[in-house]
Amino acid sequence: MVGTTQSNENTNRSSLGYYVSLFGAALILLWIGIFKFTPTEAVSIKPLVENHFLTFFVYKIMSVQAVSNLIGTIEIIIALLLIFSVKFAVLKKYAGIGMIVTFLVTLSYLFTSPGMWKIVDGVPVTDFFILKDLMLLGFGLMVIQK
Repeated sequence: MVGTTQSNENTNRSSLGYYVSLFGAALILLWIGIFKFTPTEAVSIKPLVENHFLTFFVYKIMSVQAVSNLIGTIEIIIALLLIFSVKFAVLKKYAGIGMIVTFLVTLSYLFTSPGMWKIVDGVPVTDFFILKDLMLLGFGLMVIQK
């Protein structure tokens, strides 16, 4: 019986951490997705998008704001998939895949955008806001495995 109690406690802790991560990731995606509909964010992501080997062409077919709106819509959809996956488990796979693709692309901006890395006091530094996507990528991997 002792082993069963400890196992249940570990499962409860694991579940709590999972759900805090799930709702935290959904909040981040929702918030950033909504912000993509602003002109400030549309202009700020332009250098990232136009210098990436997968997305460089989009400004030839869409406006700066339309591209940002599309990205924001994708982020909001992934956030909603995460939230609704709590009730509908079939959505977890789609939310996880969306997170993985999204965060692989955003992390790759660190290597495709000019001026992303600087040396400060001998230490390479970058836009640390993008580095949060490493953790979110890991959570996306966890979502599709759960």
